[in-house]
Amino acid sequence: MQRTGSVRPDTEPASRAEAVLAALDDEQREAAQAVTGPVCILAGAGTGKTRTITHRIAYGVHTGVYVPEQVLAVTFTARAAGELRGRLAALDVGGVQARTFHAAAMRQLRYFAPRVLGGPMPSLVENKLRLVATAASRSRLSTDRTSLRDLASEIEWAKTTLATPDDYPARARAAGREPPFEAAAVAAVYASYESAKQRDGALDFEDLLLVTAYALEEHPAVAREVRAQYRHFVVDEYQDVNPLQQRLLDAWLGGRADVCVVGDPNQTIYSFTGADPDYLLGFADRYPDAAVVKLERDYRSTPQVVGLANRLIGQAPRRKGLPGLRLLGQRPDAGEPTFTEHPDEPAEAAAVAAKCKALIDSGMPAAEIAVLFRINAQSQVYESALADAGVPYVLKGGERFFERPEVREAVLLLRGAAAGGTEPGALVPTVRDVLASVGWAEHRPPAGGAARDRWQSLAALVDLAVDLVAENPTLDLAGFVGHLASRADAQHAPTVQGVTLASMHAAKGLEWDVVFVVGLVDGVLPIAQSLSRPDAVEEERRLLYVAVTRAREHLSLSWSLGRNPGAKRARPRSRFLTGLAPDSGPTAPAPRRPNKRPKVVLEGEAGELFERLRAWRSQAAQSASVPAYVVFTDATLQAIAETRPASLRELSGLPGVGARKLELYGEDVLAAVSG
Repeated sequence: MQRTGSVRPDTEPASRAEAVLAALDDEQREAAQAVTGPVCILAGAGTGKTRTITHRIAYGVHTGVYVPEQVLAVTFTARAAGELRGRLAALDVGGVQARTFHAAAMRQLRYFAPRVLGGPMPSLVENKLRLVATAASRSRLSTDRTSLRDLASEIEWAKTTLATPDDYPARARAAGREPPFEAAAVAAVYASYESAKQRDGALDFEDLLLVTAYALEEHPAVAREVRAQYRHFVVDEYQDVNPLQQRLLDAWLGGRADVCVVGDPNQTIYSFTGADPDYLLGFADRYPDAAVVKLERDYRSTPQVVGLANRLIGQAPRRKGLPGLRLLGQRPDAGEPTFTEHPDEPAEAAAVAAKCKALIDSGMPAAEIAVLFRINAQSQVYESALADAGVPYVLKGGERFFERPEVREAVLLLRGAAAGGTEPGALVPTVRDVLASVGWAEHRPPAGGAARDRWQSLAALVDLAVDLVAENPTLDLAGFVGHLASRADAQHAPTVQGVTLASMHAAKGLEWDVVFVVGLVDGVLPIAQSLSRPDAVEEERRLLYVAVTRAREHLSLSWSLGRNPGAKRARPRSRFLTGLAPDSGPTAPAPRRPNKRPKVVLEGEAGELFERLRAWRSQAAQSASVPAYVVFTDATLQAIAETRPASLRELSGLPGVGARKLELYGEDVLAAVSG
């Protein structure tokens, strides 16, 4: 494992600089010492990318090459920016600006708005949907919420790729876009949206970058002031930069070359949003004198996981540009990744849920387990299976933690309690007492649904207080509230104890001890829309690579031959598993089901109730956008029709009716039974 440690503030600058380098491996040290000129750090998954760039900045400061206030480190998320600031503080480096592209642009534009725009900073369009809906209506398009979101995404893609409404149709065709309406209709909505925004005197988030770049390009005095302030630039996740962000970066640089970019070509998975990996791949062509450093020592995953990741990405065609990366596992050996085939999706989900339960029962924290899938629609069957198995879970990509109503209420109460002061050593009991007033109790979470989610949010705050007191026993309630505010600003949510359900895209940048990668069939991964374009298929391969490299110790990959129980088992496993998974079938016996479901034959009142339940199930499935079997199987409906339960308690005793389904559908089922 890598050495850790912080730099003591009472040491001399030269000693601090040496201490910074002492914490790095050879390649990281080489990158950290390259503090001037164009630098490209190719950092593979788990190779200590954040450690390297923070130590590089610290080394530049402690050797006197950098003035901290003249360094701008740009990231893609507020959490990543907050982590950079925290690590720099531990290295005794303050004053460095670590911000997202949008936050940096907002700060500069707010200051220069009177000069550039002739007045104060315009208001921001926080959500495009209202303006997009108005623009679509003017174009006489019939829309629903889904198509409005798709239209907003197309407008964002156009703006990040610097396409105007007039350019959009041709650019969309060239990029292989699949817009929700004809390209000409989308272009008309785009133009109308821009007009409506201008009438309101507002800017959207893409405008923040565009107008800031314009200010630097067209106002020499503004450019001189900004460029005098910022002389050294670091850009994280450079493989995900889009043309609009690159334009702003070029405007900041103003022809200078003191820029360090950090990225991994194997983790380029956001081309659909406008990200262009050619900026990273072509960096050495753009800057022929650039220092290029490869980080390939993987400190995250076992050699077995690393080996699978290398074989997977090694099957991809070689791309032009910078050299490729081959990870070198640094952790002790562990078990090989497993490959399992299942007859259908519910069987696959049930098997994964059973393994999760066994792991948790053996002592594995639920928060160290993740189930990753290609599309969000796949989550429903896993939510049901985990709930039926009594396994707590957290759906990644939902409402932000600090924006949840129960968390906002809890923070307000904690802030109020802090005003009265707390005795030393009383933080945890005080937090528990305050949160008890809003529904937290020291026991297992409620059966499921909203009540469980609320309990888990509050429990995460209690757990955070316990962890912080272990690090700093003198921490009081005021300090805890301040810590929560810092985390909220950085979108750094505390750990919620539950198995994580996440799409592969949402999992990027995260890691777990145990990872289940599920649903690996052609048409899902690679997704069907990508199959006509080889470059899109290869991006799907990189997406699987990202999923695989999230695992620290245990990795399981699985697929199912049919979608529904009893369906034809005709789905081919993902082409990406060829050469990786054994060709002789599953590595563990999969439960067998009959090829066809027996036809349900009920007579009299039971038959009428069964048909009534089927009609209700069809409506419930359509409303939730899930297959009918996810609501209840025919076997469960038959059991309900035959037993006619009169209460939730009786209903819960039937096969296939777990806590989650009882909460979602119990009252409706009882209503159907009673007629």
